[in-house]
Amino acid sequence: MTAEDLAAAGEMFDVVLNMEVVEHVADVDFFVRTCAGMVKPGGLMFVATINRTLKAGALAIFAAENVLRWLPRGTHQYEKLVRPEELEKPINASGMEIVHRTGVFYNVLQDRWNLSPDMDVNYMMLAVRAA
Repeated sequence: MTAEDLAAAGEMFDVVLNMEVVEHVADVDFFVRTCAGMVKPGGLMFVATINRTLKAGALAIFAAENVLRWLPRGTHQYEKLVRPEELEKPINASGMEIVHRTGVFYNVLQDRWNLSPDMDVNYMMLAVRAA
């Protein structure tokens, strides 16, 4: 079911997770506003995506898809990657407040994802709707 169908049905949620999806939608602003509109007062929305930087193009697309083959080739298109300010705009316009931002990177030696102040490649945002 799409976010638009859920919103049209009047669904509301305490938590909305947009994990690695916004870089695949046709209209990021519309999608994010639709999802934010389904967050109940006091609720949270998490967004994780890939930044549109040359560094992200090299690591998240070229290396992950072509060298390491973690993802099928063509999974991501550089022009559809989303800069943090491009997410902030529809989140703030929906009446939500961004309360946390963080970069995320994969540590191959530890075989795990870690948080980082560097948001140049993968990053996450947490927004809250006032109660």
